[in-house]
Amino acid sequence: MAKQLFGTDGIRGVPGKFPLDDGTLFRVGRALGKFLRPSEIAPAAAVLIGMDTRESGAHIAGEIAAGLAAAGVSAASAGVITTPGVACLVQHGKFSAGIVISASHNPYHDNGIKLFAASGMKFPDEIEEKLEAEILSAEIEPAEALWLEADPALDAAYLDFLRARVLPGASFAGMKMVLDCANGAAYRLGPELFKSLGASVVAINNTPDGRNINTECGSLHPEKLQQRVISERAALGVAFDGDADRALFVSASGKLVDGDGILLAMARYLKSKGQLKCGRVVSTTMANLGLERVLEAEGLRLARADVGDRYVLEEMIRSGCTLGGEQSGHIIFLDDATTGDGLLTAAKIASLVALRGPLDELIAGLKIFPQTIRNVKVRSKPPLSEIPEVVQTLAEANRALGNSGRVVLRYSGTEPKARVMVEAERAEDVERWAAAIAGAIQAALGA
Repeated sequence: MAKQLFGTDGIRGVPGKFPLDDGTLFRVGRALGKFLRPSEIAPAAAVLIGMDTRESGAHIAGEIAAGLAAAGVSAASAGVITTPGVACLVQHGKFSAGIVISASHNPYHDNGIKLFAASGMKFPDEIEEKLEAEILSAEIEPAEALWLEADPALDAAYLDFLRARVLPGASFAGMKMVLDCANGAAYRLGPELFKSLGASVVAINNTPDGRNINTECGSLHPEKLQQRVISERAALGVAFDGDADRALFVSASGKLVDGDGILLAMARYLKSKGQLKCGRVVSTTMANLGLERVLEAEGLRLARADVGDRYVLEEMIRSGCTLGGEQSGHIIFLDDATTGDGLLTAAKIASLVALRGPLDELIAGLKIFPQTIRNVKVRSKPPLSEIPEVVQTLAEANRALGNSGRVVLRYSGTEPKARVMVEAERAEDVERWAAAIAGAIQAALGA
């Protein structure tokens, strides 16, 4: 059954409007509370709530907390904290579930709700469907929002967890790092983590005002970070997104390194230590062909899952692999955490640079195939495989590209858009077929 509220990454919307209006937010809290404590005689439950720096976060938290209270469930607040920070604290703490209020890399005027089970993983689809049915069926007036005071001990516990995951033998003494905190959830935790490890830290975009999260900064806009790394003569630059569940990197030479490069660097390290379980790296259909080719040359395989870190995680658990992630910078170290964590990834990569040298050398041999992604606004989302003009154009592209390229078509899980990804050895083929396929979708479904 198709879900109406939950997309690939929770519930997204504009605060004050469905599904982030006060009534729905209250019912979200109440539905989760009823799931965690189905009767008054069930054991007491507690939910941890964290948020990024958007100005709407505290109000949303208060409405959800009121709904939880109506179901007999208490709420604790971590205040401004990363999405994976909440997942970590839930997994290793005494909480029954976790809630993150964030729209990740979206602008400040959007927000969202992400739910985590006690395992630290996102709830499976079937549970989200049950929660959604309860949320949409309830006709209950919301109670007054609750004000939550953040517990600083939660930050400290999360930072302790991260420090304990640095690669053995690494020293950060003398390492200069530039951190682009995206005016988001990592604005305090990022600099504090690496300063405590002994690095010299230059922090940029670390003065959030509630509205400047992701604005011309962070992982979506790494250009200024690239310039700053060079001007500071830093060993490494890191760009987080708004909720810091992803990280992109800049090498000392100013080169941008995305999730594909990070997976390669870590796969090589783990293989050298005999720690790359199952001999495979898990990524998505969007991973560059160049990553697949270089891994094959080194006796490793790339497994592809659907786009979305939850699907990467599902494939990792199914196949017994412990390293996976997305090109966008969501990297999962399953021996350490159950979700992509930008701060954890930064700690791993920074310590790898400290141990083995510049990031450029760690990803040597990775040839990135030209790739483009076209987003087409659509008025509806019927199966693309049932649209004759799209099927015909796709078949023509596949015949022309053969083994030298590939095409991935999918709908966005959070927006009314179709995404067309084309990559090939020749840039002219990429542009030609991306334009042709996007044009076919536009003609059939364009908004």
